[in-house]
Amino acid sequence: MAWQKEDTTYNDIREKSLNQWLDEMAEHEDIAVRGGVKLAREYMQHLKDENSRLHSEIELRNEYLKKMKDKDKKAL
Repeated sequence: MAWQKEDTTYNDIREKSLNQWLDEMAEHEDIAVRGGVKLAREYMQHLKDENSRLHSEIELRNEYLKKMKDKDKKAL
């Protein structure tokens, strides 16, 4: 429901686990592995930003559609 806060426990645990693994890989002896950690962190941030942007777009679209629906009801 819209008034209940979404339970993000599972995703929070996954993110914590990923960050822990990336921290461990940052200590790896292979420079390619260490370099990949920065890339992975940047990509994860990009995905979070894109997800946030898409959620905003969806919310805006839903508000618009609701207004159009209300407008149609009034016209009838």
